[in-house]
Amino acid sequence: MISDAFDSALLQQWVGNTESADARIDARQADALAATVDRPFSFTQGSALPPLWHWIYFWTAAPQSELGPDGHPQRGGFLPPVPLPRRMWAGGRLTFTAPLAIGQDATRTSRVQSVSAKTGASGDLAFVTVMHELAQAGKTCVTEEHDIVYRAYPQPGAAAPAPKTAPGGAAWTRTVTPDPVLLFRYSALTFNGHRIHYDRSYATEVEGYPGLIVHGPLIATLLADLLQRHMPEARMSAFSFRSVGTLFDTEPFTVCGRLDPDGRTVQLWAQNMRGELAMQAEATLSDN
Repeated sequence: MISDAFDSALLQQWVGNTESADARIDARQADALAATVDRPFSFTQGSALPPLWHWIYFWTAAPQSELGPDGHPQRGGFLPPVPLPRRMWAGGRLTFTAPLAIGQDATRTSRVQSVSAKTGASGDLAFVTVMHELAQAGKTCVTEEHDIVYRAYPQPGAAAPAPKTAPGGAAWTRTVTPDPVLLFRYSALTFNGHRIHYDRSYATEVEGYPGLIVHGPLIATLLADLLQRHMPEARMSAFSFRSVGTLFDTEPFTVCGRLDPDGRTVQLWAQNMRGELAMQAEATLSDN
């Protein structure tokens, strides 16, 4: 049973909450992300923004006085005040109707779609799903369901969940070294103040992790980028991903992929150096 501190009726009041944000899809920001993921891109006016790169736009600059102890904006604004301290990106599902164009203004409209809670093997969990619609010139280009998970701090002596073994049969692989510079650059590009990605003493001493955590959206971006490196002419119509384990800056990890026999579905995953699965994803390619 979920803790008595979790007031489900209160948190359900946030379902349907909406907000919107405007952003210019700026070429210099896209160039900076290209440098961060080691791609020789140089974007110009009208260029197509690669899939998942919209995450470096539309961020909210909360005043310093309104940040919580973890570096995120205090809860109870757009997102519900979930009373669990550890927050992570759990996964998402995206559809791409048209690419966002570099140099043009865009609008993201967001809605809290659901709030739920349960007790798992690792303790209390809460899930919040947010629906985002990204539009340019009045046309929806990207639709995204964004899953956020909240957890309690680990109990002293509690056993870690058993890791899952990554799939085999990768046709493409790339090894990534997630040093603090990479994590800092991605945090800066997304204006993400979450301390688990850059503050080692906070990550290890407060939240109990063995090192700095690699951002979930960064891993997903690297998976989509792997597909683009090996199928540069392909256009993605859908992408879904789910975090299964956690990657840290204490060792390299590998992004992997393969094209299914149908020629339209791509299986993608990230694994640590012991072959343990950290993220699983699937991309659907457009027919045209």
